[in-house]
Amino acid sequence: MCRNIKTLFNFDPSATEDEIHAAALQFVRKLSGYNTPSKANEAAFNQAVQEVAQVAQKLLDSLVSNAEPRNRETEIERARARNAKRFGTSTE
Repeated sequence: MCRNIKTLFNFDPSATEDEIHAAALQFVRKLSGYNTPSKANEAAFNQAVQEVAQVAQKLLDSLVSNAEPRNRETEIERARARNAKRFGTSTE
């Protein structure tokens, strides 16, 4: 599950709330072992996702970098090339 968590720091434009929430959701899913929690655990699960997202946003806001911001399209193309090499698929 955590393979799907993507780097969110140092992009232009910055990470969106949806991207941060998706990363928090994946993190809580991994920790809890639940893809979808039971009704008994739903409130705790959702609260954890919300709190992790808040902490992640605070972290991203406080980090600094001297490197140029990354371009999302360039990073997507690099990932496609790595996947093509790893899995032997075409990049189209």
